[in-house]
Amino acid sequence: MTAASKINLLDLDRDGLVQYFAERGEKSFRATQVMKWIHDQGVADFAAMTNVSKALRASLQEEAGIRLPEIAADRLSDDGSRKWLFRLADGNCIETVFIPEAERGTLCISSQVGCILNCSFCSTAQQGFNRNLTTGEITGQLWLAARALGQTSQGERVVSNVVLMGMGEPLLNYDNVVRAIRIMLDDFAYGLSKRRVTLSTAGVVPAISRLREDCDVSLAVSLHAPDDLLRNELVPLNKKYPIQTLLQACKDYVGEGRRRVTFEYVLLDGVNDSDAHARRLIRCLEGVPAKVNLIPFNPFPQTRYRRSTDARIDRFFEILNHAGIVTITRRTRGDDIDAACGQLAGRFQDRTRRRDRGLAVTQVAGA
Repeated sequence: MTAASKINLLDLDRDGLVQYFAERGEKSFRATQVMKWIHDQGVADFAAMTNVSKALRASLQEEAGIRLPEIAADRLSDDGSRKWLFRLADGNCIETVFIPEAERGTLCISSQVGCILNCSFCSTAQQGFNRNLTTGEITGQLWLAARALGQTSQGERVVSNVVLMGMGEPLLNYDNVVRAIRIMLDDFAYGLSKRRVTLSTAGVVPAISRLREDCDVSLAVSLHAPDDLLRNELVPLNKKYPIQTLLQACKDYVGEGRRRVTFEYVLLDGVNDSDAHARRLIRCLEGVPAKVNLIPFNPFPQTRYRRSTDARIDRFFEILNHAGIVTITRRTRGDDIDAACGQLAGRFQDRTRRRDRGLAVTQVAGA
């Protein structure tokens, strides 16, 4: 049996491992043992799993594998952020970013090779799309980052938070993403709290409803505009799921209580950053348990957008804050290594040919 034909145990959550071992006549506790070895202890060699019988270790060696992406590049920002370029088995590459802060360490994980959506201000979107990531390719990013960072520091995990905000739209890779999240939350794997795992979506409404039932982690929504006309331009998915439909799904997701949805709002100079836009955003979010995350735009080659001035960002913040909306201005991190929000691009074959079309337009404009 070739390595590629063996089942990748990184693709299986606890239920999947229980089923895998049951089909081989093994007790369910084997799933817990192996999950702990792989994810909690970071062991990728079956021979080192010492509390597993020799016969089972030999069987696993023959039938299964723990296949991880390859680290193709590892870059460190001046501010301490770190970006990895991970090469997948098919040659495509994805990017993953770690952002250290005083009280947390956040890992930004990708869910697709590229992105099928075409948000006009996002570098990933302009690069096109190739395919969804497998569960193992999603969890593999966390596995590799945790080991590269030393896993724990003074008894605390270095990666304390995970955000699915990297390349791709997570809810368009629903099954693999939810399975990966379940592994992240499992006490015998990474043991993360639901409140420390955040899924960011452009607004795939039916999947938001499913997620509430399957795995109600923290929710972030890429809003970026206070009305449908502007959001249709910035986030074309809005034409299918307009703002009011999306906001109702958000209210249903958090239900009654103290939980909030984080609304991400990239500030684009002269596009969505005026006082009038801020006031429309206040009206738009009325009645929604909301926190707004203001994000200074991070430029990338050939973009037509510019970052709003600091004064304009501060003014937008003041208007929202004065209205009682919990508002945070995100500090730009890792932009010197193209690791900031909206800058992740990777290296992959674009099946949509979006990248080629964008280049053709640029060449004509510059002719």
